Amino acid sequence: MMELYLENDHMKYKTILKFLLAFVTVCFCTSALAAKDAGLGHDYRTFITGGDIKYGQIGDSYTADLVMYLAGNQFMVMEELINDFQKKNPDIKSIYVETIPPGQILKGQILKQGLIDGQKTSQTPDLFASVNLGHLRKLKGEGMMSDYIIYIHNKLELMVAEGNPKKITGPKDLGRDDLVQSHPNPLTEGIFKFYGSQMLKDLDLYDKVTGGAMCKSCWAVPDKTWFTSRHHRETPHRIENGEADVGIVWTTEVTHGKAEGRKIDGVTIPEPYNMQHKVGYAIGVLKLARNQANGKRYIEYLSSDDAQNIYVKYGFVKANKEELTPKPIPDPKPKK
Repeated sequence: MMELYLENDHMKYKTILKFLLAFVTVCFCTSALAAKDAGLGHDYRTFITGGDIKYGQIGDSYTADLVMYLAGNQFMVMEELINDFQKKNPDIKSIYVETIPPGQILKGQILKQGLIDGQKTSQTPDLFASVNLGHLRKLKGEGMMSDYIIYIHNKLELMVAEGNPKKITGPKDLGRDDLVQSHPNPLTEGIFKFYGSQMLKDLDLYDKVTGGAMCKSCWAVPDKTWFTSRHHRETPHRIENGEADVGIVWTTEVTHGKAEGRKIDGVTIPEPYNMQHKVGYAIGVLKLARNQANGKRYIEYLSSDDAQNIYVKYGFVKANKEELTPKPIPDPKPKK
């Protein structure tokens, strides 16, 4: 159609070339935004004293003054928390932090050599944290960790589109046939493996919602229930883009999303279904860590009022004094 208005071939080819370049640029930018939203680089950060942050520098897991592999759902807290910690500990000049599902970390980066974007990651971070104490018990059984603290709590919530257009009132609505759902996967995301799945079973909805599927980045129920790889990045994106109506997330992720101006809202899950009574974040120092002393200083910092209050700002629930006291990790459960 455009050719009818061109005076010669030179102009035609030049115009077509401009059109193609513009098209490619739009596609590239759209893909880049989607990738950023999915968390590429932003779940692998190196914090430098003074406030600088490097993204996606995987090699820093071998060289930073403190290396932490943490449950991903606290990603929104880390910038303020690490900045405060480094002001109090200026000699710890570089801190490498991963915030991805702890099951992925344990199986794919600690118990075996991990690769991220083709780069090897250290198998011996200084600190490892999970919402499942069983992960730390596994490390104890491998002779890799001995002590821990519980440093914070969280609870389940439903994330929906802004204004709640589907009029979702609570977790029982997950049994509705008119909803497209986006949930953490049951293989590597502890929020669903240990908590969300239990909630659905308690409501007698597990089979209907999941179809019994055990996969990630997949349709558990075709065109009805999507299992993510990293829900804290993917579910808000899917809901904002009309690809899902609802997803099981942490309360803190709704709080953070709304603070960031994202087009989402939250629907409260009542007790006991929100699992607050069970969800405690456990952290410990690895025995082969390069920076054990720095790891212990960070754990001491987590027990401070300053650290606890920062977490509370983002929707977390404080740990009590007894939970913040280091204690031996329970022995691993016997294999059946």
